[in-house]
Amino acid sequence: MPLPFLTADRELDTRAAEYAALPHDEPDHWRRPYRPGPWRVGTAAVFLLLASFVLLSAMIIAMAGSLPGAVVCVLVGALMIAFALRLLRVGIWVSAHGLRQVNLLRTATEPWSAIASVRTRQQPVRWLGLPRTVQGQALIVERTQGAPLRALITDHNGDFLSRPEGFERAADVLEAWAAEYRV
Repeated sequence: MPLPFLTADRELDTRAAEYAALPHDEPDHWRRPYRPGPWRVGTAAVFLLLASFVLLSAMIIAMAGSLPGAVVCVLVGALMIAFALRLLRVGIWVSAHGLRQVNLLRTATEPWSAIASVRTRQQPVRWLGLPRTVQGQALIVERTQGAPLRALITDHNGDFLSRPEGFERAADVLEAWAAEYRV
């Protein structure tokens, strides 16, 4: 039984595997056209780790006999887990139906027919979503009617900080989806 992942004769091209485009066989399903970045995944992992400590403390408190304190700890742990999972879902999702912008507390969906253009633009952008702004690139969606959407993705957000080629590839993919499905 060959085990190629354990042998040294296989060429490791981790860089090509890391930047490979994600498949999109079924255009009717919502999908993120890029991988979540290390800042977003790391933050979610820290919150999941903290949630595990809170749930462990809930178990200890429950065994000590203080049921109301254990319930509070379980609720805090559940909220931390929900926050971490929602943080992983934040981003831009596309399908044949339109473009969906998922934020922590709300989700906005625009059909492709309501989108006039998708393009990148140099502008001040927020660094990791914090109030501090730096000069960077942002992917802007202009609607056929009404004000343009706020910047969908930037090269300084949690998915693309220190990954400029990832931002360029994601912007190209989103522009290609818009060109393919807009009326």
